[in-house]
Amino acid sequence: MAAESNLKNMTLVLGLTCLLCSAVLGGAYALTKKPIDAAAVAKTNKAVGAVLPAFDETSYESVEVDGKTYNYYKAVKGGETVGYAVESTVVGFGGPLSLMVGVTPDGVVYNTSVLSHSETPGLGAKCNTDAKFMAQWEGFDPSAKILSVKKDGGDVDAITASTITSRAYTEAVKNAVNAVSVISGGAPVISSEVEKSNLED
Repeated sequence: MAAESNLKNMTLVLGLTCLLCSAVLGGAYALTKKPIDAAAVAKTNKAVGAVLPAFDETSYESVEVDGKTYNYYKAVKGGETVGYAVESTVVGFGGPLSLMVGVTPDGVVYNTSVLSHSETPGLGAKCNTDAKFMAQWEGFDPSAKILSVKKDGGDVDAITASTITSRAYTEAVKNAVNAVSVISGGAPVISSEVEKSNLED
């Protein structure tokens, strides 16, 4: 004869099921945490190497500019600082747009690299693949060029049909340049206001 179902039995079975699921999830987390952390570190190190001149070592630090904290890597070669790789995040057309921006001690952008984005595929997402757009940041000197998109009177060529993303990308670079200015003992050197819009134009 089958055992009668009762609240005690159901509670026991549910409790055991929860314990088993928790153990499986905990085990999966323990097994995958180190590889995930290692992959994240490798991605960051690759981004730092891509946006700065050759260096011997880096140190991880942070600086506050206009109430916002920026994390950065100070790169040193032969005892001399060769640049700063600044993590800069702004809101793009589709959500957060995070860059690693390399800036030399004299305030010139050495290069940029996209860490993550949520931009529209085929439009704003080209910020990570459009060769012309990406190449213009190499050696961009804010003291000699206007760090705004051409539509706003600046010298930055926007991605076709993705002005909002291009403005956001430019804003992230501005923020990084300002951070390096503060790191070097100065004040922010470029206005960080960017035109707001709800449409990709």
